Amino acid sequence: MAEVAIFVGFAHALREAGLSATPDRTQAFVDAVTLLGPDRRHDVYWAGRATLCAEPDDLGVYDQVFAAWFSPDEPRLRTRTQAAPRVVVQAGLEESDAAGAGSTDDVHEVAMKASRTETLRHRDVASLSVAERAEVARMFDRLTVRVPLRRSPRRIPHRRGDLDPTRTLRDQLRRAGEPGPLRFRAPRRRARRVVLLVDVSGSMSAYADSLLRLAHRLVSASPRGVEVFTLGTRLTRVTAAMRMRDPEDALAAAGATVPDWSGGTRLGEVLQAFVDRWGQRGMARGAVVVIASDGWERGDPVLLGTQVERLRRLAYRVLWANPHRGRPGYAPVQGGIAAVHPHLDALVAGHSLAAFQALLDEVGR
Repeated sequence: MAEVAIFVGFAHALREAGLSATPDRTQAFVDAVTLLGPDRRHDVYWAGRATLCAEPDDLGVYDQVFAAWFSPDEPRLRTRTQAAPRVVVQAGLEESDAAGAGSTDDVHEVAMKASRTETLRHRDVASLSVAERAEVARMFDRLTVRVPLRRSPRRIPHRRGDLDPTRTLRDQLRRAGEPGPLRFRAPRRRARRVVLLVDVSGSMSAYADSLLRLAHRLVSASPRGVEVFTLGTRLTRVTAAMRMRDPEDALAAAGATVPDWSGGTRLGEVLQAFVDRWGQRGMARGAVVVIASDGWERGDPVLLGTQVERLRRLAYRVLWANPHRGRPGYAPVQGGIAAVHPHLDALVAGHSLAAFQALLDEVGR
């Protein structure tokens, strides 16, 4: 798994450098490396070059990023590469020479920037400086959101599926009873509701800002299909604030709405209030519910486990994002997490931008 993360990170670095390293190309790269073996640098190089490069102009940037990502101290492979394209607008003869001399430095700068961006993606947001937090905040727009879908009772025309006798009969009547092709229908796909419950207590203060930015990213992708609540000493619905277009305005509006920011936490009682008031009335039925919390419960853990069990019977899936889940050696042994763990579909990390992307992928599945 660690090796796969390295190769996926390399593909992301290429994407940051300007290459069209799409998810399908990344998957093809990982499959090729798996077949050839990840131990030989030469095989990794050619597997990436064959799958991640879309045109000859990509080769120069690819070599630079590859050398920076995979052991830059080792000698580079002897390959025929083309120089990175240089765009000059109304440049004189003297200016063209200067531009040619700086093209290599530009490629190095792109590679360093891509490497730094990839490093920030895996950093714990609680350990970032103010400047790094601002940079990570701008990177939330790059997160890929896939809205989960569900099958609707309504059926629509389709190339395959169940036989549609009504449309088939109508087509034959138009042909005066002459036999013709059969018509089919399939269930319609509709967006499945997603409910985010974000812990904003004192123990989660270092992660609350990033988690609400993640919620804003989800709401932007599906404004009418995502509901957002904050958990603390009370339950607060902040969906209206998250629907604002600008994330800074959305977070400011949410901060003005939430009365118990960085306060205490009573997860069991607050989840009971959500299930009683919102969940049983339809909001959680068939939905993907994401609880973002460290599980620090000052009340009775048994109550917390009971409420999550109730929520699990209503929801389609219940996911728990714990910032401590991404740390080495973590085990769900705390009272709150141990009580809810048997009732969860997945316990995932929630401490970095890469973990947030993995959470979004889990929600999309």
